[in-house]
Amino acid sequence: MPETLSILVADDHPLFLTGLRQVIENIGNFSVVAAANDGPTALHRLRDIRPEIAVLDLRMPAMSGLAVAREALSESKETRIIILTAYDDEEMFNDAMDIGVLGYVLKDSATAEIVRCIDAVAMGEYFVSPALTSAALKSRTRAGDAMDTVHGLDLLTPTERRVLRLVARDHTTAEIAEMLSVSPRTVDHHRANICRKLNISGINALLRFALQHRALI
Repeated sequence: MPETLSILVADDHPLFLTGLRQVIENIGNFSVVAAANDGPTALHRLRDIRPEIAVLDLRMPAMSGLAVAREALSESKETRIIILTAYDDEEMFNDAMDIGVLGYVLKDSATAEIVRCIDAVAMGEYFVSPALTSAALKSRTRAGDAMDTVHGLDLLTPTERRVLRLVARDHTTAEIAEMLSVSPRTVDHHRANICRKLNISGINALLRFALQHRALI
C-alpha cells in the first residue's frame, strides 16, 4: 500500500458524499483527491487523476457507478474499484464481480465498513458487506459450481458471460451494444465467440441456450 492512498469518491447525494469523505479523510494515510456527483464527472476525473481507489455510488445521474467502473477497468486496471449500493441486488452484484470490482458495500453500513473495505482493496483483496455475503455470494458460488457441468460456460470471459445474460433477457444486439457502450459489430463478435465456445449453431441457438441455462449464467 502506498504511504498515502489516493481516493476518488462519487455519489449524487451531497450530504452522504460529504460524510463519507470525512470518514475516509479521518484516516491518516487516506487522501480524497477528487469527488464527483455524477457518473460522467467521475469517469473524467478517474481518467485524469488515476487514483489508487475509486468509491462509486451504484446509481448516479447520466451514468451509473457500474458503467463508470466497466469503462474505467476496460481502459486500465490501475484504479481499484469499490461500489456503494443501497440495494441488495444479486444481479448487480454479479455484474460488478464479473467486470473486476473488488469492493461492494451497502450504503447503510458504509461509514462502518468503508475503511476496512479500502484497506482490503488496496491490498488487491475482495471486500463485500457481510449483509450481502449470505445470499449473493452463496448463489454466485452455486452458479459457479454448476457452470462446470455445462460444457463451455467455464471458457467464457466476463464480458461474454454478461452478453449471454443479456441475451437470456431477450435484449437485441443493438440494445446490448448500447448497454455495454460498444458497437453492434463488437456484440456480434462476442456472440460468435460464445457460440464457438459452447459448440452451438443455428438460428436462435444462442437465445435457446441462454433461456435454458438462465439460472447458471
